[in-house]
Amino acid sequence: MKVKNLKLIARTEEDLRVVSAHLQDSIASISDIANLKQNKIFLMQLNRFMWEDVEKGVFRKNKRVRTILKFENVLEVNAKNINQSKKNSFLDFLAIESNKMPDNNYEMKIIFAGNSIIKIISEVIEVTLDDQGNAWNTKNKPKHKTL
Repeated sequence: MKVKNLKLIARTEEDLRVVSAHLQDSIASISDIANLKQNKIFLMQLNRFMWEDVEKGVFRKNKRVRTILKFENVLEVNAKNINQSKKNSFLDFLAIESNKMPDNNYEMKIIFAGNSIIKIISEVIEVTLDDQGNAWNTKNKPKHKTL
């Protein structure tokens, strides 16, 4: 059975919450993050855990797929608690938070485990999640502590 790759487009804060939910427990290498200032584009490649398949019961095995997260119309990008010289380090994705600023731009924070954050200031919300290639099996299913 051929799996269709997921492609999501976010143009509102609600859309962005859907993208964030699909990225939960993704893993990104620092070497796979790029801010293309002249093009006003921020890109990140992640290994996304396919929660949608686990919950549907489509697959008996846990799967991951490479996905591209793209932000357009980017004005500014800042990082907190991310050592950009350690290109082989990995970041564990937790969520994307957003809010509209007084100047009508949007602040979007990509939050990772360990209080690492990438803050993106953008003119509008224009974010895409685009799976690439085939998924692969993974032994580990992410686990979360319950409160």
